Amino acid sequence: MPERLRFVIAGGSGQVGQGLVPVLVEAGHEVVILSRNPAPGTVRAVAWDARTAGDWVQEVDGADVVLNLAGRSVNCRYTSANRQEIMGSRVDSTVALGTAIAQAAWPPRVWLQASTATIYAHRHDAANDEHTGILGGGEPDVPDTWRFSTDVARAWEAAAEQFDLPRTRLVLLRSAMVMSPRRGGIFDVLLGLVRRGLGGRVAGGRQYISWVHHEDFARALLWLVERDDLQGAVNIAAPGPLPQAEFMAALRAAWGARVGLPATRWMAEIGAFAMRTETELVFKSRRVVPARLLESGFTFHHPAWPQAADDLCRAKRAGPGRGR
Repeated sequence: MPERLRFVIAGGSGQVGQGLVPVLVEAGHEVVILSRNPAPGTVRAVAWDARTAGDWVQEVDGADVVLNLAGRSVNCRYTSANRQEIMGSRVDSTVALGTAIAQAAWPPRVWLQASTATIYAHRHDAANDEHTGILGGGEPDVPDTWRFSTDVARAWEAAAEQFDLPRTRLVLLRSAMVMSPRRGGIFDVLLGLVRRGLGGRVAGGRQYISWVHHEDFARALLWLVERDDLQGAVNIAAPGPLPQAEFMAALRAAWGARVGLPATRWMAEIGAFAMRTETELVFKSRRVVPARLLESGFTFHHPAWPQAADDLCRAKRAGPGRGR
């Protein structure tokens, strides 16, 4: 990607955006962040409310790439109020951006719209890819919270697909958990369990975990910008999902932890309640593979979890000054 591109990133100040923006800047691209609370930083931040038109629409007009990462964190209990915020923050921000793109005199050539691998069904028998994967919501005997997550994912994608954008290519990023050594991310949470001796198998450990190294996440997004032949749903996940018991065993080995106490289902339920979050993260089997990325020729630098966990643990030990 030799040319200098102009990226407008909604929600760029969040956990994923904080890791992605420096990569884009280092590659020589211009980045503008749309944020509810813009603050001084290395890139320009513009205020928006993620719902209505404002001065921020001028940033979309003439941009090369619009990336929407906006949405309330799902790390919470799914109360009625939180459900409303989770759904509204995703759908409203997507509709606002889609409207701005549709009305732009010079619309972006690519709209990268966040989605989630959680859209796929809970299953152990086979992996979900973009061609034959089964969307969730119809599984028997799954908790209401799991159906809510799938409903959010479907509504999120539908909000973007409703627009007729002949000059803008839409890519739906069905992303797995992005593993980064940054403080506050999912890797930080999982490593915290390992460091306290709690990183063992949960509820039997058969459920699959899909993940992607933060460096491959950034590389995949740049690949999608460059590949004009890729649009629609694309799974952003490493090709090596693995059962939770194996996933945590590899993380313990990478950190050098000898003990990882297991947890039964009811123990995990109590722990999630105490942490004010839901158990879907550890109970739902997310077996997702990136068929379209691989078919297009994309090569993962971190395809296997044991090696990726080693890399992330080294970066974590190096600290914020030297880690990535």
